[in-house]
Amino acid sequence: MGPALWLALGGLLGLAELLEGRLVREEEAGFGECDRFFYAGTPPAGLAAAAHVKICQRSGGAERFATLYSTRDRIPVYSAFRAARPAPLGSEQRWLVEPQIDDPSSNLEEVTEEADATTSANSLGGKQALNADYLGSDYERGQLYPFSLSGDSPTATFTLTNAAPMTPSFQKRWYMNLHSLMDRALTPQCGGGDELYILTGAVPSDLRVRGRVSVPEFVWLAACCAVPGGGWAMGFVQHPRDAEVIEDVMVKELEKLLPYNPQLFQNNCGETEQDTEKMKKILEVVNQVQEEERMVQSKGSARGTRSALLPPEPAGERSSLLGKLLGFIATPLIKLCQLIYCLAIGVLKYVVYFLWFVTKQVIHGIESSLYRLGSATISYFLTIGEELASIPWKVLKVVVRITRAILRILCCLLKVVCRVLGIPVRVLVDVATFPVYTIGAVPIVCRDIAVGLGGIISLLFDTAFGTMGGLFQAIFTVCKWIGYKMTFDNPGEL
Repeated sequence: MGPALWLALGGLLGLAELLEGRLVREEEAGFGECDRFFYAGTPPAGLAAAAHVKICQRSGGAERFATLYSTRDRIPVYSAFRAARPAPLGSEQRWLVEPQIDDPSSNLEEVTEEADATTSANSLGGKQALNADYLGSDYERGQLYPFSLSGDSPTATFTLTNAAPMTPSFQKRWYMNLHSLMDRALTPQCGGGDELYILTGAVPSDLRVRGRVSVPEFVWLAACCAVPGGGWAMGFVQHPRDAEVIEDVMVKELEKLLPYNPQLFQNNCGETEQDTEKMKKILEVVNQVQEEERMVQSKGSARGTRSALLPPEPAGERSSLLGKLLGFIATPLIKLCQLIYCLAIGVLKYVVYFLWFVTKQVIHGIESSLYRLGSATISYFLTIGEELASIPWKVLKVVVRITRAILRILCCLLKVVCRVLGIPVRVLVDVATFPVYTIGAVPIVCRDIAVGLGGIISLLFDTAFGTMGGLFQAIFTVCKWIGYKMTFDNPGEL
């Protein structure tokens, strides 16, 4: 397959991924230039997920804070910032969006207003919350990194990637507690806050605003003071229920309460060198803050007044009922346009995918055919080569067998000749040796005859003497018997 075809197919695939708005997420990478907002330049470990996007929040050409944002729940997992300083009270702010979350190809590198992002970013709101999600609901856009602590750049905190749904009362308590802790406990016990690292996060629940934005089950704060020889680490949890006050916990206990059981600070913020005396002073202030919160709840502060710590309302939201009505009318139209656009993009995307799939199958078929043809050709030539190489060996084996057969025939002929020639030789040998054997046997025969004659004569003498002895013995026995008989018949005469 030629390089041009590969380039064309790669271009089609890249176009499809671009149309899909896919984000590249490096689970182990940091936040780039925003790593300075984390203790030891290291973000929390163990919170990497496919739906989590790392955002280095920029405004005015500079980095302001870092956010880990969940595109599934459409709320931040946490926001990280350094020494918090009170922001000057100024003009009202408008809520901003992050265009590159929904459209990575967008040329907008910083947060911008939703109206501007709608015309320049594709599929806006597909992976993040919008202002329309909060209109007409019982929830406010609660900042995890409050604008009142953002120093000289409060604009950066008015991004929806830094906000989670909070009831007005819960939002007021959260901001009040944050300011009390920062002003009276955390900053004073950390040398003015120059080495103070703050993490504020939200844990999502199953409850969602308009079926899109998850309402936090609770929000939390983790602080790490990196002053040499006098550092410490503390954690805090705030539940949205009105009857509950902010809770102080150790950082390790807070990590167990969070999803994925992460490690918020590297080496637990220098655990072996922490100053317990400063932690005790912080806990004393926390107890005072808890008592003040209980007093505020018991007195039931006026609901009609708005705290100075809360974000100022945008002019568009302080407008009359007509403004809200126009917002309700415009929002469905915008959503309809976005839906049509998404459908067109989806159809085009699947057409490109289909063409890519067909092209890939055809190329795969051609490659398979060429591979099989090449394999068959190579196998054919290998077989022929093996047969040609084996011909000399087979000829040599035949020659060896023929030679062995000829040698066996010659051996048999030699045996037959030897046997034929061996018969007369034996006869001649026997004839030649007959007189020698005959003459040599005469003395032996004579000796045997003499021995036989001597035996016969000895036998005759033995027979004669034996017969005469037997006769004498018989006569003596008869006479002896007659004498005894006569003695017993005439005993008186004797």
